[in-house]
Amino acid sequence: MPKIELGVKDGKLADCPSSPNCVSTQTEDESKKMEPIPYTISDDQAIGKITKVVNEMPRTKIVTQTNNYLHVTFTTRLFRFVDDVEFYFDKKEKVIHYRSASRTGYSDLGVNQKRMVEISKRFLV
Repeated sequence: MPKIELGVKDGKLADCPSSPNCVSTQTEDESKKMEPIPYTISDDQAIGKITKVVNEMPRTKIVTQTNNYLHVTFTTRLFRFVDDVEFYFDKKEKVIHYRSASRTGYSDLGVNQKRMVEISKRFLV
Protein backbone atom coordinates (compact mmCIF):
# COMPACT_ATOMS: atom_id res chain seq x y z
CA MET A 1 0.00 0.00 0.00
CA PRO A 2 1.53 3.36 -1.02
CA LYS A 3 2.22 5.83 1.75
CA ILE A 4 0.06 8.95 1.53
CA GLU A 5 1.94 12.21 1.97
CA LEU A 6 0.11 14.32 4.52
CA GLY A 7 0.11 18.08 4.64
CA VAL A 8 -1.05 20.93 2.43
CA LYS A 9 0.32 21.35 -1.08
CA ASP A 10 -0.90 24.32 -3.13
CA GLY A 11 -3.89 24.79 -0.83
CA LYS A 12 -4.95 21.15 -1.06
CA LEU A 13 -4.88 18.20 1.30
CA ALA A 14 -4.02 14.76 -0.12
CA ASP A 15 -6.82 13.08 -2.00
CA CYS A 16 -8.63 10.13 -0.47
CA PRO A 17 -7.53 6.63 -1.48
CA SER A 18 -9.92 4.39 -3.45
CA SER A 19 -10.96 2.54 -0.26
CA PRO A 20 -14.11 3.81 1.50
CA ASN A 21 -12.33 4.65 4.79
CA CYS A 22 -11.73 8.35 4.10
CA VAL A 23 -13.69 11.60 3.91
CA SER A 24 -12.51 14.99 2.71
CA THR A 25 -13.81 18.44 1.91
CA GLN A 26 -11.57 18.64 -1.15
CA THR A 27 -12.17 15.30 -2.87
CA GLU A 28 -13.96 14.98 -6.20
CA ASP A 29 -15.46 11.63 -5.08
CA GLU A 30 -19.04 12.46 -4.07
CA SER A 31 -19.27 9.39 -1.80
CA LYS A 32 -16.43 10.79 0.35
CA LYS A 33 -17.08 14.52 0.04
CA MET A 34 -18.09 16.61 3.05
CA GLU A 35 -18.60 20.33 3.51
CA PRO A 36 -15.84 22.51 5.01
CA ILE A 37 -16.45 24.16 8.37
CA PRO A 38 -17.09 27.91 8.01
CA TYR A 39 -15.90 30.37 10.62
CA THR A 40 -16.38 34.06 11.34
CA ILE A 41 -13.98 34.35 14.29
CA SER A 42 -10.30 35.22 13.80
CA ASP A 43 -7.99 32.65 12.22
CA ASP A 44 -6.13 32.18 15.51
CA GLN A 45 -9.40 31.70 17.37
CA ALA A 46 -10.55 29.11 14.80
CA ILE A 47 -7.30 27.15 15.16
CA GLY A 48 -7.59 27.37 18.96
CA LYS A 49 -11.19 26.20 18.90
CA ILE A 50 -10.52 23.18 16.66
CA THR A 51 -7.53 22.29 18.85
CA LYS A 52 -9.74 22.46 21.96
CA VAL A 53 -12.46 20.33 20.31
CA VAL A 54 -10.06 17.54 19.31
CA ASN A 55 -8.24 17.63 22.66
CA GLU A 56 -11.57 16.98 24.40
CA MET A 57 -12.06 13.79 22.37
CA PRO A 58 -10.61 10.48 23.58
CA ARG A 59 -7.33 8.97 22.34
CA THR A 60 -6.17 11.96 20.31
CA LYS A 61 -2.68 13.25 19.72
CA ILE A 62 -1.70 16.46 17.97
CA VAL A 63 1.18 15.58 15.65
CA THR A 64 1.72 18.84 13.78
CA GLN A 65 0.37 22.35 14.27
CA THR A 66 1.21 25.45 12.22
CA ASN A 67 -0.59 28.74 11.64
CA ASN A 68 -2.86 27.17 8.99
CA TYR A 69 -2.62 23.38 9.46
CA LEU A 70 -3.32 20.80 12.12
CA HIS A 71 -2.57 17.04 11.95
CA VAL A 72 -4.18 14.91 14.65
CA THR A 73 -4.22 11.15 15.16
CA PHE A 74 -7.18 9.30 16.66
CA THR A 75 -6.61 5.78 17.99
CA THR A 76 -9.53 3.36 18.27
CA ARG A 77 -10.15 1.94 21.70
CA LEU A 78 -10.44 -1.76 20.94
CA PHE A 79 -8.07 -2.56 18.09
CA ARG A 80 -5.80 0.50 18.42
CA PHE A 81 -6.22 1.45 14.73
CA VAL A 82 -4.88 4.91 13.93
CA ASP A 83 -6.75 7.46 11.82
CA ASP A 84 -5.08 10.60 10.48
CA VAL A 85 -7.17 13.76 10.59
CA GLU A 86 -5.91 16.92 8.95
CA PHE A 87 -7.33 20.42 9.09
CA TYR A 88 -6.34 23.15 6.63
CA PHE A 89 -7.43 26.67 7.55
CA ASP A 90 -8.21 28.56 4.33
CA LYS A 91 -7.85 32.07 5.72
CA LYS A 92 -8.98 33.74 2.49
CA GLU A 93 -12.26 31.81 2.26
CA LYS A 94 -12.67 31.57 6.09
CA VAL A 95 -13.34 27.82 6.00
CA ILE A 96 -11.64 24.80 7.53
CA HIS A 97 -10.97 22.03 5.04
CA TYR A 98 -10.33 18.58 6.45
CA ARG A 99 -9.40 15.05 5.55
CA SER A 100 -10.00 12.08 7.84
CA ALA A 101 -8.63 8.69 6.81
CA SER A 102 -7.84 5.32 8.30
CA ARG A 103 -4.20 4.25 7.99
CA THR A 104 -5.05 0.58 7.57
CA GLY A 105 -7.89 -1.62 6.45
CA TYR A 106 -10.55 -1.07 3.83
CA SER A 107 -13.86 -0.12 5.44
CA ASP A 108 -14.15 2.02 8.54
CA LEU A 109 -17.91 1.46 8.98
CA GLY A 110 -18.46 5.21 8.64
CA VAL A 111 -16.25 6.15 11.61
CA ASN A 112 -14.35 8.93 9.82
CA GLN A 113 -17.54 10.56 8.57
CA LYS A 114 -19.21 10.35 12.01
CA ARG A 115 -16.11 11.84 13.66
CA MET A 116 -16.03 14.81 11.29
CA VAL A 117 -19.76 15.45 11.74
CA GLU A 118 -19.17 15.47 15.52
CA ILE A 119 -16.15 17.80 15.27
CA SER A 120 -18.08 20.16 12.99
CA LYS A 121 -21.04 20.25 15.40
CA ARG A 122 -18.79 20.92 18.39
CA PHE A 123 -16.90 23.65 16.54
CA LEU A 124 -20.06 25.43 15.42
CA VAL A 125 -21.64 25.56 18.89
